[in-house]
Amino acid sequence: MKRLFYFFVLLFIFSITFSRAESLGQFISHQDIGSVKTQGATVYFPKNQTYKMSASGTNMWGDHDEFQYAYTQLEGDFILRANVKFEGQGVDPHRKMGWNIRQSLESNSPHIHATVHGDGLTSLQFRATPGGETEQHLLQVKAPDVIQLERRGDIYVMSAAKMGETFQVTSVTQANMGDKLFVGLSLCAHNPNVVETALFSNVRIVKPAAKDFRPYKDYIGSYLEILDMTTKQSQIVFSSPDSIQAPNWITNGKTLIYNSKGSLYNFDIATGKNSVLETGFANANNNDHVLSWDGKQIGISHHVSQDSNRSTIYVLPIKGSKKPTQISATGVGPSYLHGFSPDNKTLVFTGGRENIYNIYTIDIKKKKEKQLTHQLTLDDGAEYSPDGKKIYFNSNRTGLMQLWRMDADGKNQEQLTFDTYNNWFPHISPDGKKIVFLTYHDGIDPNDHPFYRQVYLREMPIDGGEPEVIAYVYGGQGTINVPSWSPDGSKIAFVSNSKL
Repeated sequence: MKRLFYFFVLLFIFSITFSRAESLGQFISHQDIGSVKTQGATVYFPKNQTYKMSASGTNMWGDHDEFQYAYTQLEGDFILRANVKFEGQGVDPHRKMGWNIRQSLESNSPHIHATVHGDGLTSLQFRATPGGETEQHLLQVKAPDVIQLERRGDIYVMSAAKMGETFQVTSVTQANMGDKLFVGLSLCAHNPNVVETALFSNVRIVKPAAKDFRPYKDYIGSYLEILDMTTKQSQIVFSSPDSIQAPNWITNGKTLIYNSKGSLYNFDIATGKNSVLETGFANANNNDHVLSWDGKQIGISHHVSQDSNRSTIYVLPIKGSKKPTQISATGVGPSYLHGFSPDNKTLVFTGGRENIYNIYTIDIKKKKEKQLTHQLTLDDGAEYSPDGKKIYFNSNRTGLMQLWRMDADGKNQEQLTFDTYNNWFPHISPDGKKIVFLTYHDGIDPNDHPFYRQVYLREMPIDGGEPEVIAYVYGGQGTINVPSWSPDGSKIAFVSNSKL
């Protein structure tokens, strides 16, 4: 009887702890740090995965801090990112919100603080020793919407941006904070008699891949996300400890298709349930899979032989088939599918012929391919415009990987982006007015689109123009390789990554 009693006590404690953790989303707890005059609070809203924080507190500066803190504990390297917004006009121009990393929950703890003030001042603040003075590095961006704080060993990097813009960056080097640290969201009113509130959305706590991970051999976990193109609010709808990649949105607007471990899966958005898409013998599918415009077929890229790495194109009904129809030949080189023509009669793909990769089309019935680009560099990621008159693609023929377009027959090839980034995989909106694409914002080989890097998802007008950032993501290969707009053009689906 006594054992049973203790069992129920432990069960009760566990349920309370679990409930509290669930109620705080990605954080294990929240509390006020220091002797605040008025108690603060943190509330998590699971429906839209946002946080609302209220706080008093004199300051986060000098030799101690007073603020509200929603936190967890992490070891090793990590990336913290969130969209931040003060609620209301506020009282003190130096109220602060952001990310805070601490050795302890004591008010005088050494800490790293990526913060934006009520007057827009943005800085990376740091206290090196218990009770020591706080120092700071200022950023030029004023009142940013996105704040990121990253740990790389003993280096702490702050990035900040107005929504739509690329990051501005500063860092603290050789900050010996120890390994296991408290990390979380913070808010301080900078006035003990005032309670301020702030909202945090797109909150991500990322554990990146190991520096020595082996591409296509070592994988970390994945989040399947849906981004609202109006609000730029992103929701995680599914997570997996495995690598999932390249979501397509099927024409009913209710289901996504992604690949994982060589198979394809249907994901029901409403229920969150997965089911295998039958592809028969084609069980080594990569992330180059696309739907026909009428929604009746899906094209896949299946590796016929793992040893020869021969990616071959097949077509099958959207409901699946045990006998997909082979379209491209297997003896001429790998073929990576990227799009159907709007009349559903032609496929456009990247063909590796004699170790040179160019854009090709192939007639589905006749199985006859036609080469559209003739470069010694890499052309990839081709996709038809909704009217079928243009093909958009990416090419590094001018140095970095940039976006291009051409007529559907390969004529009139013209460059669309001209910046200092590597840009991949242009995806055209259903109304034909916009392009969403993937941008690597650290140095990579222009021939490569690697896993597990910090990337932007960007959008620009169909004819070119200044791109705007729509999402700040840890991902890369597999994030948005294939057409991923919702049928009504209001959302896109993509994959981000973290150790789970």
